[in-house]
Amino acid sequence: MSGPLVLALESSCDETGLAIVEGGRRIHANVVASQVALHAATGGIVPEVAARAHLRWVVPVMDEAWNAAGITWDDVDAVTVTYGPGLAGSLLVGINFAKALAWVHDKPLVGVNHLEGHVYAAWLLDPREDERPEPPFPLVALVVSGGHTFLAEMRDHLTYRLLGQTVDDAAGEAFDKVGRLLGLGYPGGPAIQRAAESATARDRVFPRAWLGETYDFSFSGLKTAARRIIDAARAEAGLADQPDVSLPDPLVAELAWGFQDAVVDVLVTKTIRAARATGARSIVVGGGVAANAALRQRMTEEAAALDLPLIVPRPGLCTDNGAMIGAAGARRFLAGERAGLDLDARPSLPLATR
Repeated sequence: MSGPLVLALESSCDETGLAIVEGGRRIHANVVASQVALHAATGGIVPEVAARAHLRWVVPVMDEAWNAAGITWDDVDAVTVTYGPGLAGSLLVGINFAKALAWVHDKPLVGVNHLEGHVYAAWLLDPREDERPEPPFPLVALVVSGGHTFLAEMRDHLTYRLLGQTVDDAAGEAFDKVGRLLGLGYPGGPAIQRAAESATARDRVFPRAWLGETYDFSFSGLKTAARRIIDAARAEAGLADQPDVSLPDPLVAELAWGFQDAVVDVLVTKTIRAARATGARSIVVGGGVAANAALRQRMTEEAAALDLPLIVPRPGLCTDNGAMIGAAGARRFLAGERAGLDLDARPSLPLATR
């Protein structure tokens, strides 16, 4: 494989990621320090705590990645870094660290959109993975995570047309909220998946917000409905006046399955409809929620019915990581993009407009 070798930093939220990627595809090293345990006590991310944790871990993460890749600074062509969207404090840790590296080692600096990174994770190859074709254009990309849910059309590299997005909450945020309602802890997505897998009764129906013929998403109403359904289930179980008593595991599993099925149904249905409407030749799915097994299975089945290639990164590349920033950053570098040392955080940076 040929192409630029980039050092990539990701610190948009609560994962400190640093990777070394060649040609926008081949991973040479990809190290992530997770803060999940740190934020579990509060049931969600505390921005100041997250930023301080990035400060703690960014150097050890870089050292580990550097040792794994076995390269020197002479081999590196550019430093790439996430500059938005995300938490301002977290972003600034990565940006300033990347600026320092680029300046000290006289390397070009390239700013990367975090959302673009989730899309380009579909291009990544693990160190010993066999070569495979790149996702063919035009394609439809679904990015679904704790902070973002949107559908975009790509007709070529680095070109996006926004088809639809969440009008309120992201799917991952809804998973976290309902996970807490079910007493499953944080993060809610993996916990709900595990509970749903053990469900024997699958007759709990949660509502779907279709929003007409649009490709937009809405999960706020689903969260409200989930609270009512869970409260009703507690009453059925005789626990309405015992808030500190957990629901029986079989009932939790049934409710988890119903909620997960509602989210997956909307995500897959709208993605497949968008692929048909745009004449897509492939479908790409990225973001933390793309690690969900039910979503992956349903999307695989629906894409196969259309005879469309489906590219979903392995779960470790769906969640935030430096390699995805290296994949997107290499494309930006090859396109001639460079950032100055005045690069700043853009917490609300969009990927594209309609």
